[in-house]
Amino acid sequence: MRMQVLAWAAMTVGLAGCASYQPKPLDSRPTMLEAVPHVVVDTRNLSLPELRAHPFDPSHGLDMTDVAILAVVNNPDLKLARDDAHVARAQAFAAGLLPDPQFLSEVDRPGPRVPGSDNVAFNVGLSWDLGAALIFGPAKRKAAEAALQQTDLNLLWQEWQVVAQARVLFAQNVTNRRLLDLLEENRKLLQDRYDRTQSALAKGLTTLDVAIADLSALASVESQIHSTETDLNANRAQLAALLNLSPSVKLDLVGPAQLPPLDDAGIRAALADLPARRPDLLALKAGYASQDETYRAAILQQFPDIVIGLNRQRDTSRIYSTGYIVNFNLPMFDRNRGNIAVALATRQKLYDDFAARINAAHRNILAILANEPLLRRQLQEAHAALAGLEDAAKHADAAFVAGNLDELDYVNLRSGVTAKQMEIVKLDESLLEQRIALQTMIGSDVPTQPANRF
Repeated sequence: MRMQVLAWAAMTVGLAGCASYQPKPLDSRPTMLEAVPHVVVDTRNLSLPELRAHPFDPSHGLDMTDVAILAVVNNPDLKLARDDAHVARAQAFAAGLLPDPQFLSEVDRPGPRVPGSDNVAFNVGLSWDLGAALIFGPAKRKAAEAALQQTDLNLLWQEWQVVAQARVLFAQNVTNRRLLDLLEENRKLLQDRYDRTQSALAKGLTTLDVAIADLSALASVESQIHSTETDLNANRAQLAALLNLSPSVKLDLVGPAQLPPLDDAGIRAALADLPARRPDLLALKAGYASQDETYRAAILQQFPDIVIGLNRQRDTSRIYSTGYIVNFNLPMFDRNRGNIAVALATRQKLYDDFAARINAAHRNILAILANEPLLRRQLQEAHAALAGLEDAAKHADAAFVAGNLDELDYVNLRSGVTAKQMEIVKLDESLLEQRIALQTMIGSDVPTQPANRF
């Protein structure tokens, strides 16, 4: 009875330190923000150096870096990724705990009772899983710690992706607004041309085919305006979703969309240490280390899992005895071979996955480096062509006012200027999106060069 009292006392003390249940009911209401939050962001905790160096103040509007900071802080997918990191930390904590000892208590009452014997016999034992604690347990703990590191690195890589997506959406927004301004200017020009043609047609001073051509040109530019307005509206909705804002929130986006040109030679030199820079590659290395430890634990588990302990018992004749408990399985048939095979195959898959990701990273970076000179050359040629068109347009303005230039030729020349300006805007955006992608694929603090001036 004394042993039972001690057992119950030990159980009561153990339960006193247990966690208690806390309810957390689901909230069915949408959690989107109805305004840009005026929050204080400690940029020192942000993952990218260029974000840490930027003061966040949405009261003056959001520039490209402000949008990236707000996305890192408020993006709903990143919140889920951070929850995954909390789960991984809990799993690593659980893997690091030693197994609890097991208590056994048994009470027997003989029936019918035999004269001269006691009416109660008991057996009390205490055992501990030695294998889980000391044999394969350390390998499982190392596997959990590496898995936690992998989760943290995947979170960092996802933050980089969100920053890149925020920058791209900001750039597309700026580009669409610039295109819309150019198209509106061109529509005004074509509308004036069409109004004059209609007036001349009513007076019999021109033909129907000229009016139809002017109407077709006006309809074409209006279609471009509608398409650009649709793109701009979709861009705003995507950006609002990225920032966890309601689609009705009007974002005050300010400032240019630009990044300094990247240094080709410096980036090629940085490729050598790419596996030490990119969070996704570091995460794959951590995942491989975790699986390697899982494979090691599976091998160790093919040996008997030994449970040791002590027991104290008394029979009905009041004879007490103390003994030892040793319990283990005999590795005759299973020997954990199935788990070993699965762990080994999984490790090989992760090995091949890492090699494929390295190849893809180098391939994508080199493809952008090969394409950037082409875009820069096209941009230089477009600027040179625009300078010629603008010079011709200046002379055409005077000639048109003096009545020495046909209105159709004048409108076509001005439309050509607008078309070349739109081409430059789109080339600027293509170059910027490539630099955003390259900065994400290389990592922060990438080699840059002074911006080109056209």
